[in-house]
Amino acid sequence: MIYVETPRLRLRDWEERDLPPFRRMNADEEVMRYFAKKLSPEESDDFNRAIQAEFKECGFGLYAVEEKEENEFIGFIGFHKATFEADFTPCVEIGWRLKREAWGKGFATEAAMACLHYGFTELGFQDVYSFTSDINEPSKNVMQKIGLTFKQTFDHPRISEESSLRKHVLFHMHRDNFLERGK
Repeated sequence: MIYVETPRLRLRDWEERDLPPFRRMNADEEVMRYFAKKLSPEESDDFNRAIQAEFKECGFGLYAVEEKEENEFIGFIGFHKATFEADFTPCVEIGWRLKREAWGKGFATEAAMACLHYGFTELGFQDVYSFTSDINEPSKNVMQKIGLTFKQTFDHPRISEESSLRKHVLFHMHRDNFLERGK
């Protein structure tokens, strides 16, 4: 099923053919530089099973992203229910990860904006959050480009105190702000 389409991208259900490039993306040191570690093939498969389970449980999730011109999997963008302990959780998070070859083309911004529209108008979300390590400038830029507002910094409880990735930034958008932008 296709959930969201943009001029260049399809956000759709995952297919078996997506798993090999998904594993490669999650094992790429450059793609994973702002995450605690690269993922093994087994960890990528576990992650994919968790994505599928969230679709069944919540009716939304991280959509496989396909470039229309090549009909090729380039990563994922979508929603996740964040449940770690923080003053803003549980919440709906918008997140993304694209393979390196897809960077710098505006795909993350294009798809994330379309996802926000889908989330607020079709899924009925009232609030959407996004967070990343404070040093992840590319993702912070996407958050700003799609209209999310900086809320706070926080120490991510699932990242070791010694890690340079522990300090995170939190961005947010309320449904009313999204709808007001469309006027």
